[in-house]
Amino acid sequence: MATIFYGSCGEGRGHATRVRAVVERLRARHDVVVFAFGDALALLARAYRGTGVRVERIPGVRFGYGGDGRVSLARTAAAATRYLVLLQPLVARLVRLIASEKPDLVVTDFEPALPRAARRCGLPVVSIDHQHFLTTEDLGILPRWLRLHAWAMGGVVSAYVSDASETVVSSFHHLPLRTGVSNVTQVGPLLRPQIRSAETTNGGHLVAYFRRSVPERALGAIAGLGLPTRVYGLGALPARRGLVFLEVDESAFAADLAACRALVTTAGNQIIGEAIFLGKPVFAVPEPGNFEQAINARLLGVSGCGAWAHPHAVRSADLERFLGGSARFQANIRRRRRDGTAAAVAAIERRVSGAIRHGIPFSPGAVALDVGLTPAVAGRR
Repeated sequence: MATIFYGSCGEGRGHATRVRAVVERLRARHDVVVFAFGDALALLARAYRGTGVRVERIPGVRFGYGGDGRVSLARTAAAATRYLVLLQPLVARLVRLIASEKPDLVVTDFEPALPRAARRCGLPVVSIDHQHFLTTEDLGILPRWLRLHAWAMGGVVSAYVSDASETVVSSFHHLPLRTGVSNVTQVGPLLRPQIRSAETTNGGHLVAYFRRSVPERALGAIAGLGLPTRVYGLGALPARRGLVFLEVDESAFAADLAACRALVTTAGNQIIGEAIFLGKPVFAVPEPGNFEQAINARLLGVSGCGAWAHPHAVRSADLERFLGGSARFQANIRRRRRDGTAAAVAAIERRVSGAIRHGIPFSPGAVALDVGLTPAVAGRR
């Protein structure tokens, strides 16, 4: 048995969903401590309350949004600047905790502080996320303007986590790796138990998932179809024109997704991958200003498993055409259904075995500050 420190980005639910899929496979054999903030903290603290998995609150960076629901570069940059002020003291606290508890391995899902602390302590790091496709895969298939945005975002990704012992890229799509890239494993989506074990049917309804605000035009386009639609992510709003708004609940959402006709969603990698695994065509509506989602939407179209439209331009006719192409989408989905969880866990187990076998050369000079973390918000063994 080993001790694993696992960091999760807290922007959106996709990071936490991936972390949970992996932790569920690890916790029977290892002690796992999860570090998270934002949406991930809320989901993981609730999931592991009263269990042997400990969840710690740490600060992190989240997107800033404008009043129109568009990702605001200025607000996001301001949040990142505030975080940079906290980063070095946070890393020092994590160094102190690593020196005290002596974990065998650090795993990170796009959380930058924990791998920095691990490197100071000579501890191996496994990076498991989607974002590193921007730095490891050949994106020549994208239009030039989107490749430029991918290049800029790739710089941010490298600044977050750049020196991992092994990088695992989880994605619903797999493009060829760039020349010279090494120590990278490409896997499918990491699936939580509710998705992996779900019995799929076609109940005739649609499922929609949006984060925060969504342009009224997009909701109007869905309502214009006249199909019963269960909308998650916007809270329990009053029903209207066939749209029923529901609070996010893991089990209810998984059951509705498994029984739906198709999914209409923001273009997050994780939710697209879950839908494809369940055999559901996806219509993606990328968040305005979110260029990672813009890339995901394009690659969804290339995959042949769904279609996409800009949220301020989507029409009921676009969705009708999408639903009319279900047979074609289903044929492509059958070739692309993947579960990458076992391969991701295998990468962790390889590194855990190596770390235990060779030991960890802690650097006493790295332990700079004696300050504690926020108390745990979930169970402790």
